[in-house]
Amino acid sequence: MTPAATLLQSGRSYMAHSLALVESDEIGEGTRIWAFAHVMKNSRIGRSCNIGEHCYIEQGATLGNNVTVKNGVNVWMGVTIEDNVFLGPNCVLTNDPNPRAYIKKSADSLVGTLIRNNATIGANATIVCGVTIGRYAFIGAGAVVIRSVRDFALVVGSPARQIGWMCVCARRIPMTTARDVLSCPHCQRDYRPAENGLVPVSLQADVSISSTTEGSTTVP
Repeated sequence: MTPAATLLQSGRSYMAHSLALVESDEIGEGTRIWAFAHVMKNSRIGRSCNIGEHCYIEQGATLGNNVTVKNGVNVWMGVTIEDNVFLGPNCVLTNDPNPRAYIKKSADSLVGTLIRNNATIGANATIVCGVTIGRYAFIGAGAVVIRSVRDFALVVGSPARQIGWMCVCARRIPMTTARDVLSCPHCQRDYRPAENGLVPVSLQADVSISSTTEGSTTVP
């Protein structure tokens, strides 16, 4: 197979396999795009991303920095992926809640989806459009998410339900009735419950929490 090629576009350096189709000029430095992927014009991809084989990034889709998109994932118009998100193999994202082949919709009638910093979407999970996946949330393999997921929540099943919390260290924190502090049994990081999930007791719990900023999906 032909070796991958290094491309220069709009002053940015990234890698694209010779069998990938790359039409966007907004791709950050250090990003890798593998064979049979299609990145459309007017999509935006940040730095140090990894776009696997047979992926499709539609116009109007936005990916932040250090995003992993495993094989067979389609990221549609109106989907916003923030920094450090993991999209597992063949997970499904959507942008139309009630599609019909005979009804043609304009771009502004589609429904957006937001996946926040550091979240993980498991293999074959489905994310119905119009929801927000919280920071560090973890969507189990094969889950069907029909409503927004809180920060650090661990959800599984169809429809997806919360069964616990997920630590920065990617280990499970059991559900508890504690109202003050929850502690990860694996790395001893502490969290407190909040309206939208968990909040680290100390910003030093993980360097990426304090270094990640709003609007970080802008391509440098």
